Amino acid sequence: MTCYSRQDVIRILHLHPRQLVAWERAGLISPTEEYGFEQLGRLRTLRDLRATTRISAKNIRASLDAMQRVAGMRNALMEATAVRRGSHLAFRHGGALLDPMTQQLAFDFEVSPTRQLQVVPAGGLSPMRQAAAVQEMFVRAVQLEEDAATVPAAMEIYAEILTIRPEHAPTLINLGTIHYNRREYAQAETMYRRATLSDPEYALAFFDLGNVLDEMQRLAEATAAYQRAVELVPQYADAHYNLALAYERQGQRRRALRHWLTYVRLDPVGPWASHAQGQARKILSTEKLSIVSRRGRRVAVAV
Repeated sequence: MTCYSRQDVIRILHLHPRQLVAWERAGLISPTEEYGFEQLGRLRTLRDLRATTRISAKNIRASLDAMQRVAGMRNALMEATAVRRGSHLAFRHGGALLDPMTQQLAFDFEVSPTRQLQVVPAGGLSPMRQAAAVQEMFVRAVQLEEDAATVPAAMEIYAEILTIRPEHAPTLINLGTIHYNRREYAQAETMYRRATLSDPEYALAFFDLGNVLDEMQRLAEATAAYQRAVELVPQYADAHYNLALAYERQGQRRRALRHWLTYVRLDPVGPWASHAQGQARKILSTEKLSIVSRRGRRVAVAV
């Protein structure tokens, strides 16, 4: 079985080491130096939840524990699709949405009103069974990504999913990430852009789009993508960090300052926080910036 080191996981999923440690402390992932498919898939889902919700690691853990008690799912992050429901998670599985905290089936009020159910020809699958089939195919494709030798097979399944549901954003993201890791940036851009169109409120899609545009040296477009990510999720620390870098590389240091400071507030410990603090200090020491309080008095800035 293919194993990934901590550095492999951080690179593949664009994670900060501190985030990995935080999830380990919360009991969402077991501490280890090597990761297999199940752990990689779990981390991928946790990354997506972090990018699109403000749910705490503690509440995610409580939702997963409740799902195991209610539905017997050992790994609900892999066996079902998690969606936000208030301060915790509900899980879509087999066409139904189960809230494990209340042990009730729930209406999915968070589905975008612009999305529509596909019309299934007579004799075909019902919408509920089609959704379950797509979910099963998706899980299988993620499993195949575990081994480099079977990544082409995963890509074939993702392509098949897109023939059934062209707007399936998680598939578009995963397929784009495969292309990104292969340095096939044009193909990755296409997938990420399709994901942003399929789900205009999917912050991770805009973040990943920004990353590939940055690799292609299209900084203005990358900046716009990162800006959209932080507009959707103001607490998206990684997007603030990359946006600050993009601004600095374009010589817009004052704009970069705001996002360096935001990053430090959101993620105050670790090497990236130290770098962000250092960049903020450099800007404050070289730029003549006036920061004024609400009462009109100038105040010192501590970073």
